[in-house]
Amino acid sequence: MEENQKKEQQFLISYISELANCSKKTGPVLARFSLESGSPELRFGQSNNLIDDNVFNVKNSQLFKLGPAESLCISEASEANKEKSYSRGISIQFRNEEESRAFHCTFEQWKKEVVVQESPLINGVVLTSKSKFDDKIEASSAKMYFHYYGQLLHQQNMLQDFVRTGTYYSAVIENRVDFIGRVVVDVGAGSGILSLFAAQAGAKHVYAIEASEMADYARRLIAGNPILSEKITVIKGKVEDVELPEKADILISEPMGTLLVNERMLESYVIARDRFLVQNGKMFPGVGRIHMAPFSDEYLYMEIANKATFWQQQNYFGVDLTPLHGSAYQGYFSQPVVDAFDSRLLVAPAVSHVINFTSVKEEDLYEIDVPLRFFSAVSTRIHGLACWFDVLFNGSTVQRWLTTAPSAPTTHWYQLRCVLPQPLYVMPGQEITGRLHLVAHKAQSYTIYLTLSALVGDMLQTSYVKLDLKEPYYRMSQPQAYSAAQDQQPNQLLQSQDTQFPSRDEDGSILMEPLSPNPEIHSL
Repeated sequence: MEENQKKEQQFLISYISELANCSKKTGPVLARFSLESGSPELRFGQSNNLIDDNVFNVKNSQLFKLGPAESLCISEASEANKEKSYSRGISIQFRNEEESRAFHCTFEQWKKEVVVQESPLINGVVLTSKSKFDDKIEASSAKMYFHYYGQLLHQQNMLQDFVRTGTYYSAVIENRVDFIGRVVVDVGAGSGILSLFAAQAGAKHVYAIEASEMADYARRLIAGNPILSEKITVIKGKVEDVELPEKADILISEPMGTLLVNERMLESYVIARDRFLVQNGKMFPGVGRIHMAPFSDEYLYMEIANKATFWQQQNYFGVDLTPLHGSAYQGYFSQPVVDAFDSRLLVAPAVSHVINFTSVKEEDLYEIDVPLRFFSAVSTRIHGLACWFDVLFNGSTVQRWLTTAPSAPTTHWYQLRCVLPQPLYVMPGQEITGRLHLVAHKAQSYTIYLTLSALVGDMLQTSYVKLDLKEPYYRMSQPQAYSAAQDQQPNQLLQSQDTQFPSRDEDGSILMEPLSPNPEIHSL
């Protein structure tokens, strides 16, 4: 299948037969989907001689599968020709089953170009119906998002995250039993690397769904691996919109963003589950956990606070800037900090919030509420909440964790910290309570509401901050030098309360440890 700049898609097929006169056109026959008439149409012909006699309006046509490599295309009667149940039909013989499957997928995609009440644009393209994705995401955000992931340099950044890529590869290849002979759907396929892994593991067929321009690069990459390419069909579109000719036995995806949920791709992953996955099918990954712990980092706090000192000038070229100092101060603290930090900055064991991708409802991800309760291990000032995540590949042979913990090798996700404008003072063993509340917004991210409290004598200290996960402060350097002045006892790594991270395998990924029934785990 080829796609050119004129929004055309072409297939080479063996031959077609007219139902009316049983005439056969010898092959190869070219089938082309296009928008030449202003609405999606399908033309058949030999070479470039696509004559008007073999034109089907996709809107008024139906495609039926007669066999593994044979289909029937029927053009239904128009309003002006009601005396006939259909106007014409042809039998299509494909070269193999894979090309038949790809043709059916493409037919359904082009059929979606038509809306019930068509509204032609100036350039003749027909507006598509508004999808569920479009209803909840701003068009400007979606445009930037798909533009970003449509560039090879950003795909390279993710591919070169060897912890990420290596863990996915190990999880797939070590669990061949889950892939051999199975139909796989790659949700948000990007470069197609996970589809290629699934094909290597013996998948019967892989549908790689990608909405950005990266779909074109994925086709080229997959075509360049001919042994695997016969098993992979790249479908350009959103999982909310595309149609597949069959159900999937397993979904594979990399839907994780900063703090696990940023970019809101988890919702698309769940929608793909509901639309395409067979009952009791597998998801790679199948579980995600957000880990949270209070931290003390005087250097980070002062760095952020000092950014607003510019607005304390009372004579900046004769202008008093101080009226805006308070707003600037709040603005800098509204940015979550993305960086890699020394795990000894944590002052209490972490609590975790579990999201089971196999059962969570899409609507549950619109708002996430996590109660917080810690006990400080040291006497210190608490400057905020540190967060990281991990995901589980629950394979039948080997279970693996991909973790972004500060104790593990750094990934391109790093970790995330929410810094409080007013630190809290705590003593060893003192209880710290609060709440982390995430509310999804249309810019494909979340507003974060964080509250932490600690009781000092008879006085309750409470600090609150509102942050926008869409606008982080990227402070992505190597972990900061751990100053002896900050060193407190105990200074060993404080592990999560719900799990003890096991030894890493040779590729840096984490072997499965059972989930603990610890009451500090909150789940969806």
